[in-house]
Amino acid sequence: MAIESINPATGELVRRFQALTAGELEQKISIADDAFRGYATVPIAHRSLCMRKLANLLEEDALELAKIITQEMGKPLHAALAEVAKCAAACRYYAENAIRILAPEIIVTDASRSYVRWDPLGVVLAVMPWNFPFWQVFRFLAPALMAGNVGLLKHAPNVPQCALAIEALVRRAGFPGGTFQSLLIETSQVEGVLGDPRIVAVTLTGSETAGRAVAAQAGWLIKKSVLELGGSDPFIVMSSANLDLAVQQAVLARCVNSGQSCIAAKRFIIEQPIYAEFEKRFVAGMAAMRVGDPTLETTDIGPIATARQLDTLKRQVNAALTAGARLLTGGKKIEGPGFYFEPTVIAEVPRTAPVYREEIFGPVAMLFRARDLAEAIAIANDTPFGLGASVWTRDPAEQQRFTAEIQAGSVFLNKMVASDPRLPFGGIKHSGYGRELSAAGMREFLNAKTVYVA
Repeated sequence: MAIESINPATGELVRRFQALTAGELEQKISIADDAFRGYATVPIAHRSLCMRKLANLLEEDALELAKIITQEMGKPLHAALAEVAKCAAACRYYAENAIRILAPEIIVTDASRSYVRWDPLGVVLAVMPWNFPFWQVFRFLAPALMAGNVGLLKHAPNVPQCALAIEALVRRAGFPGGTFQSLLIETSQVEGVLGDPRIVAVTLTGSETAGRAVAAQAGWLIKKSVLELGGSDPFIVMSSANLDLAVQQAVLARCVNSGQSCIAAKRFIIEQPIYAEFEKRFVAGMAAMRVGDPTLETTDIGPIATARQLDTLKRQVNAALTAGARLLTGGKKIEGPGFYFEPTVIAEVPRTAPVYREEIFGPVAMLFRARDLAEAIAIANDTPFGLGASVWTRDPAEQQRFTAEIQAGSVFLNKMVASDPRLPFGGIKHSGYGRELSAAGMREFLNAKTVYVA
């Protein structure tokens, strides 16, 4: 079967790849298994040297790599360059901090010596999405390889060139052969890979449907899994907030990556006294976003990544309007070549409507008004997801209530939600489990081995 790279800005086929045969896939798994036995003994200092080289290569080839990202999934070129730079920063973070994170943890007991050592597990399968085709991979790749694990990447089928480019970068950085390989395979082949006894764990970033399937199989096989799934992040603005800054950041938070981000703000919950003013300014800001050619510096919003995702987005907006929501701007697919959708704002989506509980992946915002802090928290938590939340208030008491009561993996006060290599990243509820990034993310695929010396 073929795996196709289609330019979402034009709808044209860029390249076609043949999926790996069963024999070719078996060979790659065997290579990874063999590589782990040697790589687990490589000194951390040498791994660090390779990781720093990888960071340098990312920076040296940034424009070329960004162009691949833009061509395959439509991210505006300036945003693709920022994504590559963030990957380099993650590589440097783990190159500089792995020794500290992996150091034995001394625990005082009645033993003459007792401690926890952190050992790599083996070959880890990474099932990754298309929306941040480099960053999603590197936030797994950097900690996994620095810890001594080996990675196999099953990337989204619409970004095969990104997958191959990442593998080539790792190889050029000097990591031993087989340490990291990309598997150009169909989704139907993932079950067989995960079922292979040489695969010890799996990490998946993607949809709820994909997460349920992988988690169910991993649970049956008793293999460690980490899931980072969807989000319907609230962006809460209280009367005490800096309204000018909140509106500006709200527009950016909804339109980051053309709205195709799990941690993009999607539900805007505004306290009653400032609702009307926020709505007016926010709608104007969304309508002013420039949609177009992602290779141009002036473009704010590029195309939706796939024709299928564009159809889903259109269906969700229509469903909201049919349920009684009010359309404030946008709402339509932009005709012409490519997969473009207007920046859209809808208000008063009934909380009983099915679309209210879905993740909307595109430049579409839903507005809600809250009478007070208690209702703002109630609306924010009234979702199956729990990834991140952005809260805008200058009141210390309100800040304390929000950080304590919001049900999410992270709460950002007076700032839009973002990932950072230094901080744990992940969610609760249907947004998944486990953590990526920081020491917590690195230790997800390590054996916390207790050593007791009598």
